Order: sequence, then structure tokens, then C-alpha cells
Amino acid sequence: MKNSKGEQIIGQLEKRKGGYFFLTISAETVNQFENKRHTRLICKLDNKLSFQCGLNHLGDGNFFIILSTKNLETVGKQFGDKIKFELTIDPNPLGVDIPEVLESIIEQDKVLKEKFEKLTLGKQRNVIHQMNKIKNIDLQIKKTIELINNADKPRSKREL
Repeated sequence: MKNSKGEQIIGQLEKRKGGYFFLTISAETVNQFENKRHTRLICKLDNKLSFQCGLNHLGDGNFFIILSTKNLETVGKQFGDKIKFELTIDPNPLGVDIPEVLESIIEQDKVLKEKFEKLTLGKQRNVIHQMNKIKNIDLQIKKTIELINNADKPRSKREL
């Protein structure tokens, strides 16, 4: 399956489940994707805004994608509004762009590159998201190396 289109009302999870705004994606639709629930997607809202996303379990056998408040504001929608959407498979299996700093780090350190490439796509995305939170380049480099080296080590409950 290449893409899926539809229109539905924007939902919101209970506060105890995160309170996220979302669109429901049926299990039937997800099962048509080659990688099933592990498929990375590009979601287009009201033919105005596209963003990369992943699938999350809804708990009833179906799935959902998160709609950020910022994205809803961009398309002028809110909880309870009807919205058109189109889902296409993201050609980038990682689902995010690799920052220049990370490219430079792994280009210069072959061992680190091997470690990074052995990580699951989810752990690679996590390294990228964590490093993007840091604005200071020197600290970003240091933390990224640390994240890659420790990505497969179990974390204590305190760190979660």
C-alpha cells in the first residue's frame, strides 16, 4: 500500500494516557503496510501541512498518530474538528534527517559509526532527538558520543 486518505474527527487521549491529539489508523490499514506497525509515515493534513510520524498502539487493536498542538494550530484545527489527512510511506526508514553534527561524528569515528548503525531505528531516532535538544555544539558532540556508546545499556528507573 502506498498511501491512505481519509477524513475524521480529531480525537484526544485521556490525560492519564498522555492527552495527545490524534488520528485513528485502523489495524486493517496498518496491516497493508509492508512493515506493518513499524512503518514510518508522512502525514499530510488538509493539503496544507506534512510531517513525519510513526504509529502508536491505541489499545483496541487499532493505531494512532499524534497530532501536535503546533501542527493543529498551523492548519487552524482543534480537538473535535473534522480534518482531511493523507498518509504515505516515508521513503526514509529512519523517519528523521541525520543532523550534520552526527554525520561528522560518525564519519570521523568508524567504531562509533558501526555502533550507531547497529542500533535499532528507534534508538537511532532517540539519539538524534536527544542531540537536537542541545544547542551548544561541544556539549552536543560529547552527549551524542555518550548516547551512542551507552544506547544498548539498560537504564535505571531513575533515568527513564
